[in-house]
Amino acid sequence: MNGFRNILSYASKIGFFFGAGTSCAFGLPTIGQLTDEVKKELDSAQLKDFQRAEASIVDLTGKCNITIEDELNYLREIHELTKGRDDYEFKGLSGKQAIILDESICSGVYKCIKNRTELADISELRRFFAWIEAANRDFIKEIYTTNYDMLLEMAMEANRIPYIDGFAGSYEPFFSPESIESFPNENDSTSQWIRLWKIHGSLQWTKKQDAVSKEERIVRFSLTDAPSNRLMIYPSREKYTLSRKEPYIAYFDRFKNYLNHGELVFIVSGYSFGDEHINEIIYNALRNNNRLYVMVFCYDDDQVEAMKTIATSFTNICVTGPKKVIFNGVLKAWEYNDSEDKDIADGMYWDKTEERFLLGDFIKLIGFLVENSGRKNIIEELANAK
Repeated sequence: MNGFRNILSYASKIGFFFGAGTSCAFGLPTIGQLTDEVKKELDSAQLKDFQRAEASIVDLTGKCNITIEDELNYLREIHELTKGRDDYEFKGLSGKQAIILDESICSGVYKCIKNRTELADISELRRFFAWIEAANRDFIKEIYTTNYDMLLEMAMEANRIPYIDGFAGSYEPFFSPESIESFPNENDSTSQWIRLWKIHGSLQWTKKQDAVSKEERIVRFSLTDAPSNRLMIYPSREKYTLSRKEPYIAYFDRFKNYLNHGELVFIVSGYSFGDEHINEIIYNALRNNNRLYVMVFCYDDDQVEAMKTIATSFTNICVTGPKKVIFNGVLKAWEYNDSEDKDIADGMYWDKTEERFLLGDFIKLIGFLVENSGRKNIIEELANAK
C-alpha cells in the first residue's frame, strides 16, 4: 500500500473503470435485484413471455440465474432473426412479442433506476470528482463504465465540472464518433474536461427514426422525459455487430487505444470481470504495454480467486480482496505490518479487528484517495461548493 501511495503521487496518467459495484455503493440495485423489480412491473402476458424466454435461455446456455441482461440479449436476437414480424417466431416468441417485451423491460429498468438515482446521496462521488479536479497533472482524465445510471453525471454537474460523453447538441443530442476518436492537444480548451465513456449504454440513450431519411440514430434525451422507444442499455450482441459510427464499437476502440499507449495507472472498482469482451481488452493491454499498471479492487475474495488463473500470469496487475491479494503474479493472504502504518491504516484501508482490506468498498476507496492527495482541504471545498 505504501507502493500504491507512491504510484498515485507520481503517476503521469491515471484512468478509471467502474462496474456495477460502484453504483451499488450508493443504493442502486444489483442486476439480480433489478431483474426481480422489473418482473414485478410486467403484466401477466408479458411475464409469461419473459418466463418462456427464460426457459429457452436456460436450455440453450445451461445458465441458471437468468437476468434482464440475458433476456434483452435473447429478445434482440429474436428481433434480428424475425425482422420484428408477428408471423415469424422462435421458440414460441414472435418478433413482435420480442419487441414489446424488450420495451416493457426497458421501461421497468428506467422507472426503477430513475427513482433510485433521484434518492441517492452523491456527496462521496462529489469528493471523488473534486479529487480528480484537484490533481495538478497534465493528462486527459478518462473514466470508463459499464453502468447506465446517471450518478456520475449528477456528481460532475453538481461540482460544475465539464465533461464529454460522445454526444453533441442541445435540442436532441446525437452521437458524435469524432469526439471519441480524437485525443486533444494541450492547446485544446477541452483537454482538461473529463471523458466519460459509458460502454454498455445509458439510461438516457434511445433509438429514434429520422423523419426524412427514415434511418435510426441514437440520441440522448432528458432524464425528466420518459423514453418513447427502447433504451440503448446493457451489453448485448449488438455491440459486436454495430457499424463503426455507433457508440459501442467506437467506445471499445477508444478503450483499446487508451490502454495500449504510454504510461498509465488504471484503477478498476466494482467490476466483476464478467464480460469477456472487456476482459480480453484489458489482458491484451497488459501483455502489450509494459508501462500499464492495473489496480483491481474487489468487494469479495471469490473474485480474486476467479481471476487467479489469468492475473497470476502478469506482474503489472494487482488484484485486491478483503483477505487475499494477487501481487507480482502471486496469490497470497494480506500481510499487515503494524509498525509501518498503525496511525493511518486502521479504518482507512485496513480493519485491524477483522483483519480485512477495505478498499473493495468504493466509498472507502474514495476516502483513501482524498486522504492521500495532500490537497484534502481544497478537495472538500470543491466537493461542498453550492
